[in-house]
Amino acid sequence: MASAIDILQERLPTGWRAEERDPPNGQASGLLVVVAPDGRRAELVLLRRDQLDPRSVLAMQVREQQRGEALPDLVVAPYLSPEVRRRLREAEIGFVDETGNLRVSLAEPGLFIEASGADKNPSPRRRPARSLAGAKAGRIVRALCERREPWGVRELAAATDTNPGYVSRMLAFLDREALVERDDRGRVTSVDWQHLVRRWAEAAPIEARGRSRLFIAPRGISTMMGHLGEAELQHAVTGSFAAARVAPVAPPRLATIYVDTADIAQRVLDLRETDTGANVLLIEPKDASVLSAATADEDGVRWAPLVQVAADLLTGPGRSPAEAEALMEWMTSNEEAWRA
Repeated sequence: MASAIDILQERLPTGWRAEERDPPNGQASGLLVVVAPDGRRAELVLLRRDQLDPRSVLAMQVREQQRGEALPDLVVAPYLSPEVRRRLREAEIGFVDETGNLRVSLAEPGLFIEASGADKNPSPRRRPARSLAGAKAGRIVRALCERREPWGVRELAAATDTNPGYVSRMLAFLDREALVERDDRGRVTSVDWQHLVRRWAEAAPIEARGRSRLFIAPRGISTMMGHLGEAELQHAVTGSFAAARVAPVAPPRLATIYVDTADIAQRVLDLRETDTGANVLLIEPKDASVLSAATADEDGVRWAPLVQVAADLLTGPGRSPAEAEALMEWMTSNEEAWRA
């Protein structure tokens, strides 16, 4: 595989060149001089790492703020994960890895290059990273997002019906990814819930949450929703209808509902199964806590937690991602309404 610097050289526009040099103070990993066709040049301080996690990027920013340590101009590594690249962009740090992920932005001489490589490490280490996929991970994510008070490992395990060992490993993973902050005792003191929800949605998209079936409500979804609260049916409404209660974008066209048994729901709600033109999506969840966590309104309709709704919309069809963004914007401005 070509080196990261070679990949950068190949991506430079015609007439540009890059020359690697030793840094004068010996403190940085290297110095890259980028030269424009007219001779103008920029010197980029390099930081080379065999691996880099989001927590390390955050630590660099903290050292800059607290000690005045300069940030590198360009991070060079064999592989940089999507979350690390996102953190580097936010910190305005360039990067290049050996899979072709690349971002360089210069004001003088003017240059901007961005390219995509691999989103998965082609040479992972033996220790596997934790995943946010699966029922146990989902329960932990919802619990962390919905509460501002500190969580201890055993307390979180009891609240999510998981074992302390699993919770401990999951929190260590979330800490490395800079999605949670922990104190010296290992208790979670703060949660970056916005990014945690996005990571959860990526790892466990809505189509992976259970068996899905499409239906038509012959009398319209508004009429069906009116009957839902009266039906003796274990359910939790998610998706567009749930988001529209607090952050409407447009009239919902698809009712997405978690149900215990789709066959029973079809009969009770008088739905017709279809492959086209559906206005109802029923999901039999792999994790029953999706149903038990729902809260009922005055009409008896049960609504999924907003964290669940946001994650479901982020990977949903059509305008669902736009509805997710509107919902998360409302959630950010109104945390007191849904976070304990």
